[in-house]
Amino acid sequence: MTRRVGLIAGVVGVALVASGCTANEAFFFDLPSPATEEASIVQNLWTGSWIAAWGVGIVTWALMIWAAVAYRRRKNDDVPAQTKYNIPLETLYTVVPLIMILGLFFFTARDQTELIAVDNDQDETVNVVGFRWSWAFNYLDEDVYDVGTASIPPTLYLPVDEKIRFELSSPDVIHSFWVPNWLFKMDVIPGKVNVFEVTPNETGTFVGRCAELCGVDHARMLFNVTVVDRAEYEAQMQELRDKGQTGKLESERVDYEGERDSERINL
Repeated sequence: MTRRVGLIAGVVGVALVASGCTANEAFFFDLPSPATEEASIVQNLWTGSWIAAWGVGIVTWALMIWAAVAYRRRKNDDVPAQTKYNIPLETLYTVVPLIMILGLFFFTARDQTELIAVDNDQDETVNVVGFRWSWAFNYLDEDVYDVGTASIPPTLYLPVDEKIRFELSSPDVIHSFWVPNWLFKMDVIPGKVNVFEVTPNETGTFVGRCAELCGVDHARMLFNVTVVDRAEYEAQMQELRDKGQTGKLESERVDYEGERDSERINL
């Protein structure tokens, strides 16, 4: 039995190495690389949950294997004595899962409270308008906006290492603002403004999308987030001013019209 277990473990190890999986990918089904200061909170919760799950799994598998080996039926053995119940054992497998669930709930509630806390000490404020089937970004402190279509996804520019306040609104149906590398998403609900704050700490371009099934062209509700230094951010804001895209694009004024290959935004 020991040799078989060792052989199986060896085969699994070789398979993981051959596939190029890291330890995090193999054992924790790793999340995308975090790109904000707040993302580490989610990363730690995710990893901690998997560590607890692996611990429970290892103990459970060990008990199953031990019971199968120690109490296997041999030739000419009588059927072992049968019991209807075992109070200590039943108490154990009722109390232990309850403790695990309460523990997971506690850490999840604690981290969620920290993630959605709004301190109002942001460096920039962006109003995100999700509409069928694209996004508009109002840079409130810069008094400019940008807007995309289902065919031309917009790009949201943000300064690196600066806290950004996001105000989410929608004129039509529920959408969801999601940047996978932020390890965070929040619904965009008509008639309600949802707010959150993040601090991007990695420069580069990250993919964003709508994570709420919102209709026929939901799959085309894409956008990009480009995190740059302050000088480049200011240059992008000036470029929007030069295009005449000043002021705020109100959510109730966003009106999508057109077919799949012909989109137009009426302002």
